[in-house]
Amino acid sequence: MSNVKQIIVMRKDLNMRKGKIAAQASHASLGALLQLFNKTQNGDTTNYSIDFGKDSYLNEWLNGIFTKICLYVESEEELLTIYETIKKERPDIPCVLITDCGLTEFNGTPTNTCIGIGPFWSKDIDVYTKHLKLL
Repeated sequence: MSNVKQIIVMRKDLNMRKGKIAAQASHASLGALLQLFNKTQNGDTTNYSIDFGKDSYLNEWLNGIFTKICLYVESEEELLTIYETIKKERPDIPCVLITDCGLTEFNGTPTNTCIGIGPFWSKDIDVYTKHLKLL
């Protein structure tokens, strides 16, 4: 098993279509990863860059197998609790909350659908997610 992983935690209570779940999970995966990048603006150009060492978790993940695990929670409250706890206790772990704008589902209402956690060391993420079930 990989020492580094990314976790996507999805709200099961929303009963999203499979395509919507895939799209939201993709947003969470990319959103969490992009938190690690430096973003600079130069006129009309936006540049993203990142530096990491050969022994870093990011090197292991980017040059490995991109381990991702999809888990679920039963409510928005449970999702937000995990998100807020990680942000408070471990701001070094990439963690992003995805809020769908409601154009295709949710009747135009912005809705928190999932969170992306990592990539980061598996043992550190497990502290917050080991109790969750596979999606």
